[in-house]
Amino acid sequence: MWELIKAGGWLMWPLVLCSIMMIAIMIERSIRLSRKRIFPPVLVQSLKQPHVATIDLDSNLNQDSALGRVLHTGYIYKEMGAQYARAQMETTASKEIEGMEKNINMLGTISAVAPLLGLLGTVVGIIEAFLVVDGSQLGDASSMIPGISKALITTAVGMLIAIPALMAYRHYQRLVIEYINELERQATLFHANLFHSKTDSLNQVHDHVLKTSNEPVEELV
Repeated sequence: MWELIKAGGWLMWPLVLCSIMMIAIMIERSIRLSRKRIFPPVLVQSLKQPHVATIDLDSNLNQDSALGRVLHTGYIYKEMGAQYARAQMETTASKEIEGMEKNINMLGTISAVAPLLGLLGTVVGIIEAFLVVDGSQLGDASSMIPGISKALITTAVGMLIAIPALMAYRHYQRLVIEYINELERQATLFHANLFHSKTDSLNQVHDHVLKTSNEPVEELV
């Protein structure tokens, strides 16, 4: 490995740095974008219940997930009204989306920069090869080999970094879009269920009051 880096020249160091960053981001995003961390199965299953009052949104499991934090925000602001709770849920959701998108654009940048660094290494290697030949009195063609090998090595390494970086970038980008759609869907259903249940309770109280007020009052004997 060290011999390969030496043969590639100084442009191998930024390429090595790009590869380290790519691997680190891919590992970190794979952990952070795990579906169980975003949508805990226990919470998703509890959302299928008809009454949100039975959902334990105060548990650590639910608040440690993106979906749990969004729903918990709407739950604690439910007394402020439907519109206010929705606005707070949207604010929390935007923060969660920023966290899901973190470092993904860096993968796209690496996939674009790595081939350019490899191309630059190609140009530098070819220039060095021709300079060696031009400076040689005998014009020995074998003196071009180090420069040509440098050009080929940097080009190959740049491509080897760019291809998986681009694939990972597209994968995580698609995954985040799916999570955003799912998050919006679950939050909308929860919000509707929360305030629908609250409206039903208020209507029941209102009907009970009307029924009580219409009953004849017994005369005191």
